[in-house]
Amino acid sequence: MTHNRSNDRAYRIRSAEAGDAPFLWEMLFQSLFVREGDPPFERSVLDEPAIRKYMEDWGRAGDTGFVAESEQGRPLGAVTARFFDEAHKGYGYVADDVPELGMALLPEARGLGLGTALLEALFEKLREDGVERVSLSVDPGNEPAVKLYRRFGFEEAGREGTSITMTARPGTNS
Repeated sequence: MTHNRSNDRAYRIRSAEAGDAPFLWEMLFQSLFVREGDPPFERSVLDEPAIRKYMEDWGRAGDTGFVAESEQGRPLGAVTARFFDEAHKGYGYVADDVPELGMALLPEARGLGLGTALLEALFEKLREDGVERVSLSVDPGNEPAVKLYRRFGFEEAGREGTSITMTARPGTNS
């Protein structure tokens, strides 16, 4: 577990555990980008197979995740990485041996450095596990997320619908 201070707020980053599944589902919902002026998603979107796969059966071999929480233990955000195969690929799928990253923060926790801390923890774990590349899918309109991912060496690898697929090498982040 790492402890950090940002803007005079203390928080810690810890490995995600089985008991975090409800919060990880909430973070999956929070990760769904809604362009300004568009209606928000209904919670039922989490039941759609294309979305559900990101959290269903969380904790299987190869699943990696971290949770940012306040000093009082309140979860504030999370990052996950999961392997998919060609037959069950996610939006950011590039290859069976490349896990797909998902990340979100509660609205009140954004802009405090938690996204950076979560990505640093994930990249460290991926390096330890010998993972050479990680991918993600992001809406190009989500400028804060795109900017953060680029700081970690993510580069565009393609487009899927309205989203950009990006990849990075965990050993080369800044």
